[in-house]
Amino acid sequence: MTWSIVARDPATGAFGVAVATRFFAVGALCVHADGGVGALATQALINPTFGPRGIRLLRDGISAARVVDALVDADPGRATRQLHVQDARGGIAAHTGAECVPWCGHAVHDGFSVAGNMLAGPEVIAETARVYAARAGLPFARRLIEALKAGEAAGGDKRGKQSAALRIHTTEEYPALDLRVDDHADPLAELERLEAVSRERFVHFARFFATRADAGGTWDRSVIEAALAQVPPPGR
Repeated sequence: MTWSIVARDPATGAFGVAVATRFFAVGALCVHADGGVGALATQALINPTFGPRGIRLLRDGISAARVVDALVDADPGRATRQLHVQDARGGIAAHTGAECVPWCGHAVHDGFSVAGNMLAGPEVIAETARVYAARAGLPFARRLIEALKAGEAAGGDKRGKQSAALRIHTTEEYPALDLRVDDHADPLAELERLEAVSRERFVHFARFFATRADAGGTWDRSVIEAALAQVPPPGR
């Protein structure tokens, strides 16, 4: 009922997951990541424990292949699940259960993977991958959204569309960007709009957050506001 892309930005090392579906609030349970650790998407007849458990295993240095094996082997419903995982060393692994609703499948590429089920056909996965690979010059968030838009243009979820999400982690446990469209007539268009709004102020403000390396970050409001005042207006 979903298709997604899990990727690592070669320019920054950020991990990202983008997903779209004809189902409510896909971002709540399907997308998971951690800065410097890895990322995954869990979908189909979802096992929501795969996300938190998978990230814990990745934090322990377990490879993507072993994470997929560990999660799938312990799940009696494995034939109905779909999962793809990327680790910090660039390893990628995926599982599409034999009882996932067709069309279903996954594809692993250099630096990213795409997986989906209940899709219009294999061209959804192929076009998502093709456009992601072709848009290397775009900023990471927009590249992921463009890839999903191409998959949607190729047919997307064969039932229609309802929700979409985008999650990006750079160096931290908390996301650098976490956008969710839970229920919308055109969720990818709305996700694209939200990403553009995030660049108006949020992404600039986020530079002052506390981090693993700097436990306090910047809390002087005058410093923050002075910096934000230098941000060009939208569209410039």
